[in-house]
Parts: sequence; C-alpha cells; structure tokens
Amino acid sequence: MNILVTGGAGFIGSNFIKYMLSKYDYTIVNLDLLTYAGNLQNLKDIEHEERYHFVKGDICDRDLLSKLFHQYDIQAVIHFAAESHVDRSIDEPEVFLKTNVFGTQALLDTAKHYWKVHKLDKYCTEYKDDVKFIQISTDEVYGALGKEGYFTEKTNLSPNSPYSASKASADLMVRAYYETYKLPAVITRCSNNYGPYQYPEKLIPLVISQALNNLPIPVYGDGKQVRDWLYVEDHCSAIDSVFHNGRIGEVYNIGGNNEKENIETIKFILNYLNKSEDLIEFVEDRLGHDRRYAIANTKISEELGWVPSNTFNDGLSKTIQWYLENRKWTMSHISNANKTSKKH
Repeated sequence: MNILVTGGAGFIGSNFIKYMLSKYDYTIVNLDLLTYAGNLQNLKDIEHEERYHFVKGDICDRDLLSKLFHQYDIQAVIHFAAESHVDRSIDEPEVFLKTNVFGTQALLDTAKHYWKVHKLDKYCTEYKDDVKFIQISTDEVYGALGKEGYFTEKTNLSPNSPYSASKASADLMVRAYYETYKLPAVITRCSNNYGPYQYPEKLIPLVISQALNNLPIPVYGDGKQVRDWLYVEDHCSAIDSVFHNGRIGEVYNIGGNNEKENIETIKFILNYLNKSEDLIEFVEDRLGHDRRYAIANTKISEELGWVPSNTFNDGLSKTIQWYLENRKWTMSHISNANKTSKKH
C-alpha cells in the first residue's frame, strides 16, 4: 500500500511514519512544507529507507497533490498537516484558515478525483477498493469541559480559539465529503500529545528546555488548567487501529486517560530534573483559554480493542530522558520556541 502522510516532518507525523514503517511493508510519501515546527532531523534515521519518500510542498498546492497521487499511486491519506499553535492562531487566524481548512479541502478534492472509479462523472460515488482518508484532529474542537464529564464522539463542536475553529471546520468538511460524495473517510480526535521530537513551544518540551537552562517557566493563570495527556506512541497505535479496522464515516476519540493540572505536570518535570519550583513564573492567562479537556475512549476501546499502553508518569519519564539524551536537538529549537508562548 502507498500512503500519503501530510505534515510528516512534525512531531506526531514523524513518530507515526517511523511506527508504520517498522510494523508494515508499506510505502510512505511524506508531504511537508517544513514550516517552523517541521524538522527533517526527526526522520534522519529513515531518510535512506527505500519505502520512504519526502516531498517538500504545500497541501494547498493542487497541482502538486495531483502529481503525487499519480506518481505514487496513493491509496490512503493520513492527514496530520496543520497549523496547530493556539497563541499563533490568535495573532494570525487567516493563516490557520488557509492551511487547516482550504488545505484539507484540496486534499479531499484530489483524493475524490483520483480514487473514484468513473473520473469523467463528477457525481460518481464509487471508489477504488481499500482507499481511505484519515483526518487527524483534536479534542479542542469540542471546547471546554466543566469539572466532571468527558468528551464523546457525540459531544457538540464548540471551538473557542481560531485554531480549534479551523480544525472543526476541516472536520466538518471531511464529514461533508463522506456524506455528499461517499468519500471513504474517518476522523480521529486526540487529547494532548507528548513525547520525543515535540517542538519546544508546547508545554512539556518547553518546561524541560527552560528548566535545563535554569530559565523562567511561564505558566498561564493559576496553572490549574486540566489536560488529558496521550503519549505519542500510543496515539500512533490508535491511528493504526483506526486505519486498518475503523468504520468509514465514523469519528473516534483517542485519549490517554491521564488527566493532570498543568501545574502538576510542571512540578513533576522540575522534580525529575532536580530543579527548583522557584523557576515557575505565573503570567496573565491566555485569551479564550479552555479550562479542562478530557476524552472518553469507550468507542475505540469497545470497537477496536485499543487502549493506551503508557501511564503518564512512565511516558513523561521516557520523554524527559529523551530530551536529556538529545539536548543538541532541543537547543537547536529553543531560539524559535522562546519567541512564542506554549499551547497548554
């Protein structure tokens, strides 16, 4: 099978490509524009693998997409590519609309045209066998929770930031292409990921980087925002399950069953690194900051038998160790990360 992975040089995408190549005899084409969060160093250990091909390009470039589908006979799309930093979306929402909404639509159009059986019939709803479009989304499209309860696949979409609104819009476009054109598509929505190769503007790698350099760690508001944390390898295994066994037209929530207050996570990291909590610096809260996210894994667990393998303490310990052993990688990103706030 030939799979197009968009955004494969990013954090989750690069982990997913390596996961899939290690498990299956697939060919993977990685399309990535290499913006600030994309880094080919994430994939250096597989760059000479015959089943892996990197293409630098924009998912909004329809001519390029058409060329790739024809050149590599693409049979599946795993769509990670997205602008994903909440603070950036507050400053430049139009950038998020362009990539996350129009880029997704360009991919859907290309897949629809290339995969349909009768290409000259624009209303054709018959597609080649075993083709599939997987939209990788986020729990942030649901908005915020109260102190109790969980997001389920039936929770109404109530995005509170330009980022989450753009992802919700992309999800609805994927749903529309399934409902209108019968394009074989599935949507996954995950909780906060963490693990190796995560760009240091995000909470966990930023805290690690700042602590290692004895720099202040800015914490929004009171730091009691709750996030459900998902180790990136567990996310990869969940996407694998959905890709091979998920029902077409469905949504699957993927969570780690690891709810933690941000301040608790930060203190764990500081304690692990033997750093003082005096590094914590409380700052003004972010605009539209969601208070709590938490995902119910019931559907993916009952239908596909997937459950996360890593506890938060184990996953976070492995993550910290990776950053300690790869400080050169981390240091090369700190200058850019320090110019932005983190998503947490």
